[in-house]
Amino acid sequence: MACAAVKQLKGPVSDQEKLVVYSFYKQATQGDCDIPAPPATDVKAKAKWEAWNENKGMSKMDAMRIYVTKVEELKKKETG
Repeated sequence: MACAAVKQLKGPVSDQEKLVVYSFYKQATQGDCDIPAPPATDVKAKAKWEAWNENKGMSKMDAMRIYVTKVEELKKKETG
């Protein structure tokens, strides 16, 4: 449900908020980041990789809980 809620957000979501949500989604669905870091010249991919890699060692269940909490915060922020 949280995944669907993210796609329906209409309000402004900062790039930093998007990265946080992305990083917990990846940790919850795939676990620790196991791909090599992209080159620094690929700024977007590097930012996403770094955000996901910061959650290294976190359990999938903890990441899922945080992901849902973050999505709920964004929904509340949108409705004001």
